[in-house]
Amino acid sequence: MNANWLPRWRLATGTEVAPDERLPLGMTLAMGVQHVLAMAGSTIIGPILMGFDPNIAVLCSGLGTLLFFLVTGGRLPSYLGTSFSFIAVVVGLTGYSGHGPNPDVPLAVGGIVAAGALYALIGGIVCLTGTGWIERLMPPVVTGAVGAAIGLNLAPVAARGLAGSTSATLTGIFTFLAVAMIAVHAPPAMRRLSVLCGLLVSCTVYALVANGLGLAPPIDFAAVRAAPWFGWPALVGPRFSPHAMMLIAPVALVLVAENLGHIKAVGAMTGRDYGPLTGRAFIGDGLATMLAGFCGGTGVTTYVENIGVMAISRVYSTLVFAAAALFAIALGFSPFFGALLRAIPEPVMGGLALGVLGLIVSTMVRIWIDHAVDFADPRTLFTVGATLIAGAGNLTLTIGGATLGGIAAATLTAIGVNLVLGRGRAPSSTSSGEQTPCL
Repeated sequence: MNANWLPRWRLATGTEVAPDERLPLGMTLAMGVQHVLAMAGSTIIGPILMGFDPNIAVLCSGLGTLLFFLVTGGRLPSYLGTSFSFIAVVVGLTGYSGHGPNPDVPLAVGGIVAAGALYALIGGIVCLTGTGWIERLMPPVVTGAVGAAIGLNLAPVAARGLAGSTSATLTGIFTFLAVAMIAVHAPPAMRRLSVLCGLLVSCTVYALVANGLGLAPPIDFAAVRAAPWFGWPALVGPRFSPHAMMLIAPVALVLVAENLGHIKAVGAMTGRDYGPLTGRAFIGDGLATMLAGFCGGTGVTTYVENIGVMAISRVYSTLVFAAAALFAIALGFSPFFGALLRAIPEPVMGGLALGVLGLIVSTMVRIWIDHAVDFADPRTLFTVGATLIAGAGNLTLTIGGATLGGIAAATLTAIGVNLVLGRGRAPSSTSSGEQTPCL
């Protein structure tokens, strides 16, 4: 690691904050909290669906983000949280019933460690060979489609939060409008915290209406009051089984497509070429997934929710993500804050998801526009169309005993259809195969 491994962040002066710029300390910390809250819903829901401990997942998201920050030299703004790509295969492997702790967590995390190792290996190959081959395998038409499919696949999270009752629908709509109005019309400093401010306003209003007036299901603060402020997380070590490792390791390909799409999305938002950092990003994400597995946590990936926060706030400073990582690590050692996050009403989280996930899909559209993807080409239409349907419809495939959920199926669809229909297509003149990503 050389002396210039980390940038020298200069104080930001404009409304848009570049990755190598910084905000005042107080604003940096507040932005970090906002990013943790943005990822909290999915990072908590994901492990619950697999029977993992959500507090360990939050802890691993912070540790993984900090590791990613160091591996990428503090140059690529990203937050790492629970990857939903593991859910179907973990549930299928362990036979998890959906209620209570999963007794086979050690078996599952052994496979997650293997997936992280394969992912890091792919990153090392990219470092040695350049990004040309992976750009040809996953061009903008594929990464944009996969990213949009991920947003659409997670859309039911928002829909469930807004459905069920009139109060839930009104709460979700209020939350969405609160975030949107703050992001569009508030003073610049407040716009940067639009998600956090919208969340606080919505939770306050909901508590007054529900707990105060009884017009909606009240927030249950019993678990919050009973939870201790500090507590050591119950770490779980992996158990390595060849069957589990072979079943879960291929999820690394989905993580590659996710991360590549996110790198392109961040590049589109910041106007920077992050191609030279691709290999290091894969290595950082892979090592973070291995770390999570060794702790008994879920596999991690760069998070679309936090890209949405960046799109709203226009703050891309990587120091914000270092602050978010430290805050998440603190949460991992605090059952109280974990209970507090879980107490956020589902309709409020649904409203946040409606805005954030919608921005993710629209950001992927920007990738297609910025890379001049030709939608008059039938190959593009079939590739994008099939991928979006696979993701939005949560297509589930069973191949040789392995079950692939909607995100994995959408990724394989995008890559496969593009390869089959793309035969004979002229190579892109913008190929980045000569880049040396790990220098």
